Amino acid sequence: MKTIVICSGGLDSIILAHKIARERDLAGLVSFDYGQRHKKELHYARACAASLGVPFDLIDITGVGKVLTGSALTDDVTVPDGHYAEETMKITIVPNRNAIMLSIAYGIAASRKAQAVATAVHGGDHFIYPDCRPEFITAFEGMQNQALAGYATISLYTPFLSKTKADIAAEGAVLGVNFAQTWSCYKGGDIHCGRCGTCVERREAFDLSGVADPTEYADAHYWAGVVEKAKQRRA
Repeated sequence: MKTIVICSGGLDSIILAHKIARERDLAGLVSFDYGQRHKKELHYARACAASLGVPFDLIDITGVGKVLTGSALTDDVTVPDGHYAEETMKITIVPNRNAIMLSIAYGIAASRKAQAVATAVHGGDHFIYPDCRPEFITAFEGMQNQALAGYATISLYTPFLSKTKADIAAEGAVLGVNFAQTWSCYKGGDIHCGRCGTCVERREAFDLSGVADPTEYADAHYWAGVVEKAKQRRA
């Protein structure tokens, strides 16, 4: 099945790209510049496309991003440290981001006669991000079926929707993904900060999966204490 992958350059989406390349007909990677705090992750997405030998499209929607204010990813707002389960992480929501990106990706897929669009939303996203939940995925696919009725039939492929990030890391190891060629950190420094929500989640995922983490972190030990506190709150 000819499939286009939305790829941020992060761990999950690059593993997804390799999964699609192995299991389907990978038609290309699509990334978005929405005015995010840093562009570092996009270089990893482009490099992934090159390594897989598929087209890469970087879509400039910075004009849209400018009006999606209030998020730590697009605005002059401090990126919070800590675990994703903390209430403070809601400041990383970019309103309607996935709906916007998916709509564009569907248009590209229809134009290129692809049969599917794939995105790497996963179970760990559900707590914070409403546009990563199963209800959204089902509703969005239904909306697109109407939007393209009689013109194209495109499915929304979300193989990680009910999986944890640890599950994804384990699958990436089986696929032989070079984890060092992925970028997760929200802060975009020279190396991963080790303290923001996505760095903590990344480090925890490798630990839970038993997969070696090649990532260099500015604070390599912060995650353990944060994860332990999150476990105590859930207990």
